Amino acid sequence: MRRFPGTILSASALALTLALSGCGTGAATDAPAAGTSAAPSSTGSGSDAADGGSAAARDAFFADGVSHRISVAWEESDYADMVAAYEADGAKDWIQADITIDGTVVPNVGVRLKGNSTLRSLSGGGARMAGNANTSNTMEISSDVPESLPLLIDFDKYTDGQTYQGLTQLALRPGSPALNEALALALTAASGQATQRFAYSTYSVNGSPTQTRLLVENPDETYADSLFGTAGVLYKADAESSFRYQGDDLATYEEQFKQLNAEGSEDVQPVVDFLKWLSEASDEEFDAELADWVDIGSFARYTATMNLLVNGDDMAGPGRNYYLWYDLESKKISVISWDLNLAMTGDAAASPDDQLSIGGGGGAVPPGQNGDPGTPPGGSDPASDPAAASAANEYGGGMAGRMAGGGGRGGNELKERFLASEAFRPAYEAAYADLYDRMYGDGTATELLDEIASAVPSSDGVTAEDLAEQAATLRTFIDERTEALEDDV
Repeated sequence: MRRFPGTILSASALALTLALSGCGTGAATDAPAAGTSAAPSSTGSGSDAADGGSAAARDAFFADGVSHRISVAWEESDYADMVAAYEADGAKDWIQADITIDGTVVPNVGVRLKGNSTLRSLSGGGARMAGNANTSNTMEISSDVPESLPLLIDFDKYTDGQTYQGLTQLALRPGSPALNEALALALTAASGQATQRFAYSTYSVNGSPTQTRLLVENPDETYADSLFGTAGVLYKADAESSFRYQGDDLATYEEQFKQLNAEGSEDVQPVVDFLKWLSEASDEEFDAELADWVDIGSFARYTATMNLLVNGDDMAGPGRNYYLWYDLESKKISVISWDLNLAMTGDAAASPDDQLSIGGGGGAVPPGQNGDPGTPPGGSDPASDPAAASAANEYGGGMAGRMAGGGGRGGNELKERFLASEAFRPAYEAAYADLYDRMYGDGTATELLDEIASAVPSSDGVTAEDLAEQAATLRTFIDERTEALEDDV
């Protein structure tokens, strides 16, 4: 299987590549690999649960051939308060819990709700699906079913220095079993791009029936410092962030672009400088000078990947799902994908020229028309207008597709000007052709899907028959996407 130009990998080499790249698919087993946990009766705390926070321990957690068993115990009153806080004003308050992973008890961890559109039903929208009929996510999201909710688990929230298997945080993703998100992560890693590692687990809360859930490493300081092996700063874009210059006061941007590492030595100034330049650059200046600010090759791969995966909720989507990486040596910005739970769920026939969107933003931009269609001239910016944001956010089941025009909460000036520019068209087309071959053309997507599906543990909520049916749906999408793009690349 072709992974990189001129390299052919056998199936066994593929498994090794996935393990080393962090795209662990795991085997369909509840037993952890040697060294991944203590005996079932042990209690993890600090270094003995974490193996000193080492990279080897983190690798073991996400290693190929491993799935996990997780149960969480919290006070029902604390949970009720957490849900009530979110229902009241969208606050994501932390509560204390004990978590048992593969038999190891890690006490006194922090747990909070994680997500945006997925959680909207908790504030009055009623139970909803984590995805739609075309995804491999089948679980309804409801506060009456605590094990259905997406969570962020923070091991050292209440106990300084406590980690598990070298991990400080884990994201428990929405949906079950979320094959599309796992496959999208695996394909991104297999194409040589920065992404997040994942593993599957059976999961329960306070003795509830088990669900099959996807665990994804949550980018934190450790993740940021090891991302590329070079010095840089990682920023997480907030869901309510605005990719626009808003003056020189750094405080304006610090909540919008949360800095994850290098605090004390670096700040958000590089992002502000870039946004200021972007706001002032003419089309000619954009074409001539963008390479001074942005890693063009990396960004071409990012935009091509989002299209290939049919992900309309990327940096231009309503969820603002992306990270910015600022390389301290090259002084250039790259974009890293995040939250791919709506990838591979939309129009499999979308062309390389389509700008995919959810609910109205980020529509097709005519060639040569630079700018941000996410907010029409004279219109409200949903990032600063709660009423506009609320209306724009109501995009139902999250169907990604081709949306003409603007006016929604989505949109990102950098992405749209880049794709509209004839100067950068060759870079985009070259990246697209290469990535199509790596993801679809050589059968990688199908092979990875088979490996991932074989790794997913069954549970009370997901039977082997359920998994087979959902894998078949995703395999059909892969076949349709491969055929649709064959003549375009």
